[in-house]
Amino acid sequence: GDSIGADEGDVRSWVQRFQYHGNEAFKNSYARYSVKDKLDVLTYMKEQGTSIRETAAIFNIKSRRTLKRWQTLYENGGIDALKPKGKRRPSMKKIKNKQENPTTQSIDALQAELEYLRAENAYLKKLKSLVQKTSQHEKKQK
Repeated sequence: GDSIGADEGDVRSWVQRFQYHGNEAFKNSYARYSVKDKLDVLTYMKEQGTSIRETAAIFNIKSRRTLKRWQTLYENGGIDALKPKGKRRPSMKKIKNKQENPTTQSIDALQAELEYLRAENAYLKKLKSLVQKTSQHEKKQK
C-alpha cells in the first residue's frame, strides 16, 4: 500500500473486490440501496460471519464505511433507521458570469477535463500496478 501511496486497508479492499467482481468492481457508479438491500447485506454478514471488508467486497459496496454506517444505524434504530431520510440536496444552480466570453469558458472546461483525465489516468496506472503485483505474488506462491 505504501509503495503506491494508498492506505493498506483500502488496497486489501480493492483486491478483494477485484477477486469477486473483476474489472466491474472499479467502474464508476453511484449505487442507491433500498432498505431491503441494506437489510439483506447486514443479514448475510451476520449469518455468514463475514467481516465488514469481506461483505463489502462480496456485494461490491465501494466503501466499508457505508456498511459500517448501516450496521450502526440498524443497531441503534432498527429497520426504520435504514430508510432514506427524504432530504435531498438541492441542485446547485450555475451562476453565469456575464463577463466571461465563450472562449474563456471553453478553455476553463477543457482544463478541468484535462485535470480529471490526468487524475483518472494516474488512478488506473496505480490499479494496474497493484493488479500486476498481486498476480506476480500469486505466481510466486505457486
